[in-house]
Amino acid sequence: MRAAALYCAAGSLLLTTLAAAPAAGTPAGPGATEARGAAVAARRAAAAGIEFGRCPASEDLPATVRCGTVTVPLDYAHPDGKRIELTVSRVRATHKDPDDDRREVPRQGALLHNPGGPGASGLYFPLVGMVPEWKRIAAAYDLVGYAPRGVAPSAPLSCQDPGGFIEGPRPAPTQPTDAYKKQRAAEAEAYARGCADRAGDALRHYHSLNNARDLEVVRAALGEERLTFMGASYGTYLGALYAELFPSRVRRMVFDSVVNPDPERVWYRNNLAQSEAFEDRWGDFKKWIAGHDAVYGLGDTPQEVQKGYEEASARLAAEPAGGTVGPAQLQGAMLKAAYYDDYWPHRAEALSAYLKGDPQPLIDQAGTHPKESAVESENSSAVYTAVECNDAPWPADFEVWDRDNTRLARRAPFETWDNVWTNLPCAYWRAPRQDPLDVRTGPGELPPTLIMAAERDAATPYEGALELRRRLSGSVLVTERDTGTHGIGGGPNTCVNGHLEAYLLRGRLPARDTSCAPRPAPEPRA
Repeated sequence: MRAAALYCAAGSLLLTTLAAAPAAGTPAGPGATEARGAAVAARRAAAAGIEFGRCPASEDLPATVRCGTVTVPLDYAHPDGKRIELTVSRVRATHKDPDDDRREVPRQGALLHNPGGPGASGLYFPLVGMVPEWKRIAAAYDLVGYAPRGVAPSAPLSCQDPGGFIEGPRPAPTQPTDAYKKQRAAEAEAYARGCADRAGDALRHYHSLNNARDLEVVRAALGEERLTFMGASYGTYLGALYAELFPSRVRRMVFDSVVNPDPERVWYRNNLAQSEAFEDRWGDFKKWIAGHDAVYGLGDTPQEVQKGYEEASARLAAEPAGGTVGPAQLQGAMLKAAYYDDYWPHRAEALSAYLKGDPQPLIDQAGTHPKESAVESENSSAVYTAVECNDAPWPADFEVWDRDNTRLARRAPFETWDNVWTNLPCAYWRAPRQDPLDVRTGPGELPPTLIMAAERDAATPYEGALELRRRLSGSVLVTERDTGTHGIGGGPNTCVNGHLEAYLLRGRLPARDTSCAPRPAPEPRA
């Protein structure tokens, strides 16, 4: 499930190996070998700790953020085999009460964050402590981010030469021809082959179960007896797996914008649901643009705005803007607006300017990235693909993809086929697949947890939050009504932030599922 990394909405362990026999309390069923390996790695990490110092220069982080590394097994079934290093970032708790300079706030431990993806780096997370909406949490917690396995600089994964990853303008047909489908299928097969060739046998070890085990090792390395964790988007699925694998190690958990954890939906059916939800969210954006026709001049109905979008796409197909922006780049720029409504004024302005003869705003917002971004984007795509393809079975016959998505595209054309091309390498994947865990906790098995979701989130449709709520006993769901921004914690909604702070700072949850009024709609830019 392709999901952009969550950005701040306000600025929007043994020293020796265990014996072969299972230790007391260690599961002996499927995954028992990996469970023992995770225990070995966690004990080693607890003994070693993390030596924090300067962050890698490539990350361009300020000196206030300190970084270190944690060693984890590539394969948890063989903890004494090959190991890789995960880079971790931290800013210590400030102890400063933003409402009372005279009060010193006691430290509650480390808050570890995963921003999603899969394939997104969390190394920048500690910087949110500078944002007003996060200052109370930053006073009590060390803010800790990390780059998951495969994400640079944590043993970075690659599937192709970054120089060819972001190519020139591409089409984005909502009704692709058989010839175009054949071309994209061949590209997907070549990409899958590139992943296997470049990573070799290591490729099979990049999956969500190992990401959850890595999280346990990082917890131990930080010296935390129990984990306080906040996951956004894909990070919620990672957190759910951790809760299933290590329930006794959970202190507090926040799930923000929830991936549906139903094993039958990971990941193929989740992507179908995502494509359908994006059609609704694209409709929300067009309705907002139409409501500000006096500013943008794109029409006073969503239908007229759609016509303008299609006209721009046709023009770009004939003559790409700046030689870099074609229909696919236009669609990708508008897709970002479907993730985050902070983008609405900028994207509407760019579309309006282009149709009136000024392509520069669209080129600035949707054009080809420089080489450095290409390297980062290729790495992120490689990790995303490896994790999702390894996580679960996928249809191996393109006819299944074609049938399901041709039917879906009739009512949801905006994102359906783009989502197919993103995930199609999984049809040709060359590494073994995992069986998704059936995440379920009974009463008392897990401390109370907080789930947060926007009602019209397209990247992680709201149904996923309801499903996780049913599966985690003692969890409480906070809903931001009638909005669809992806990732709502720490944003402009004071009601949502009040529940987040009450839980993380005082361990308090609402008595029952509750909702918050929507955040204000974006203001148009003249």
